[in-house]
Amino acid sequence: MGIGIWELLLLFMIVLLLFGTKRLRNIGGDLGSAIKSFRSAMHDQDPVEKPQPPAPEIAQEDDKPSAKDA
Repeated sequence: MGIGIWELLLLFMIVLLLFGTKRLRNIGGDLGSAIKSFRSAMHDQDPVEKPQPPAPEIAQEDDKPSAKDA
């Protein structure tokens, strides 16, 4: 009940007669370059980075008030 080989061949022949071999080659090339461009754009896209929480500040000895400063 599905599409058989003869139906596909008939469809291919009709498309070939309507568009011609040169135009079909151009359409195939354009479609291939569009798919290649789409794949490279998806590959180059940076993944969404989650913001990291700020690191806790650690007081160093220089930051602590000394008895001399008071």
